[in-house]
Amino acid sequence: MPAPAKHVGVSQILGRKREGPKIVVLTAYDALFGRLLDEAGVDIVLVGDSVNTVLAGQDTTLSATLEQMIYHTRSVRAGVRRALLVIDMPYLTYQVSVEEAKRNCGRAMQLTGANAVKLEGGVAIAETVRALVDIGIPVMGHVGFTPQSVHALGGYRVQGRGEDAVKRIVADAKALEQAGAFSMVLELMPSAVARRVTEAVAIPTIGIGSGPHCDGQVLVLHDMLGLNEQFRAKFVKAYANLSDDVRTAVRRFCEDVQSGRYPDATQSFEQ
Repeated sequence: MPAPAKHVGVSQILGRKREGPKIVVLTAYDALFGRLLDEAGVDIVLVGDSVNTVLAGQDTTLSATLEQMIYHTRSVRAGVRRALLVIDMPYLTYQVSVEEAKRNCGRAMQLTGANAVKLEGGVAIAETVRALVDIGIPVMGHVGFTPQSVHALGGYRVQGRGEDAVKRIVADAKALEQAGAFSMVLELMPSAVARRVTEAVAIPTIGIGSGPHCDGQVLVLHDMLGLNEQFRAKFVKAYANLSDDVRTAVRRFCEDVQSGRYPDATQSFEQ
């Protein structure tokens, strides 16, 4: 594995489309995990609005707030020194108007130290993306299945079934590219569709549930570590089983406290 780049910027991410290697993206919601991901060599740390489902226990991302996202991104920023840090803009912070999007995204960048924002949608938000890029805010796009539109899409469904649907996704991707986005997430689409989108645009694509042909991959950290047992998706590969490790450690702690084995002399202070 090559040594991690000293600092990852938007230009480095753009260059990986042509030069490789593939881009590695994981979510983080706090300083500790942000630091661990940064030290491990992740290219992009995404503070996803998935924090609302993973940590806050909500059914969807729709109730995530800007204040919530700012808090978590500031926390992650404290741990990330090398990777590109991206803040997910929550529902209704950029859809109402271009001016409101500029104000909210600018505030998010100002208060968190994030390097970029992520917005969901394609053709419908292209004007907003262009306006943000024009004032110096780098934008990561997100097409295919967009969690903030879960109700309009009829639930958590694979997108791009049928040629008309594929054409809409490609059109969304091209609109984001033309508006100045530096990359985009492709979520929940057949591998062949993601490959078609990836070949249709000159900016990197980051897949999640979209097969191996994207320019990079993203997963929610807690899914990848086997911490989130409530979410079992076909596309998630668990690289650890930390939920069992946590339960085992807590049971041992309970037993040691209840039996008087903890604390012993080595964990106690003498007068």
